[in-house]
Amino acid sequence: MLLPARVPGAELPNVNNLQEMRAMLAERVKTWTEEWKQQGLEQGIQQGLKEGLSRGEARLLRRQLIRRFGALPTWAEARLEQAGEADLEVWADRVLDGTTLEEVLEEPI
Repeated sequence: MLLPARVPGAELPNVNNLQEMRAMLAERVKTWTEEWKQQGLEQGIQQGLKEGLSRGEARLLRRQLIRRFGALPTWAEARLEQAGEADLEVWADRVLDGTTLEEVLEEPI
């Protein structure tokens, strides 16, 4: 009776006795476990790709900043390391027009 609340969307056939229910549930648990593992794996891959892209953006921006302004001070390296995707996008636009490193890496508005 509690299973539908614990596993939303699960469809359970009518069973005639508890032995049938036990056998059916044992098989379903195996299937659900595999589905959950697959979902977790897919979510992990997506998260990893997203984080990898952000780090790639940070590396590219770092190269551009060095080319434009020379060696980066410690504070600028730290900003790049801690930056989120939105910050990196703003700074990538600013690197084209900013006249100083401080101007490029200032807090996004």
